[in-house]
Amino acid sequence: MTERFEECLARVLKHEGGMSNDPLDSGGMTNLGVTQRVWEEFVGHPVSEADMKSLTPEKVGKLYKQRYWNAAYCEVLPKGLDYVVFDFAVNAGTGRAVKTLQQMLGLVADGVIGPRTMAKINESNAKTLVHDYSNARTDFYQGIVARKPDQARFINGWLRRVEETKVSGIADAEESQPQT
Repeated sequence: MTERFEECLARVLKHEGGMSNDPLDSGGMTNLGVTQRVWEEFVGHPVSEADMKSLTPEKVGKLYKQRYWNAAYCEVLPKGLDYVVFDFAVNAGTGRAVKTLQQMLGLVADGVIGPRTMAKINESNAKTLVHDYSNARTDFYQGIVARKPDQARFINGWLRRVEETKVSGIADAEESQPQT
């Protein structure tokens, strides 16, 4: 499924947008969904605001592939599920993205997609997985607002993102199902 990375990255970057530095966003200075801290870790040195402003999809692509796509096992997931898991990994962390999938499947959530997780995924309907996973994402974001009411200003954007990725993920899953 590695050939899906570029397509899924383009979709994620539409959601992530451009440069921002919202004081209420715990991520701090961010461009193309990459926080200054994450970019500094990735490149191995401090970066300036000008460096952050100069980020391009080409520059951040390697980071997204390594830190989110590969780390969340998206290359082994069915079409559609790969995209929604990738999107959640970017937005909420790879550990949470994978554990959410495992919990949804009724498995021990260890954050590693191994043989048991893959077996459960393979015996499931990809469209149903995308739908149920999207519901779990919605629950996660609503939980944030319940615990931290000051984050309510972000809920509409988070829920719109979940809905848009769900629609795309279901369409991808339908496209990959054998025609009868």
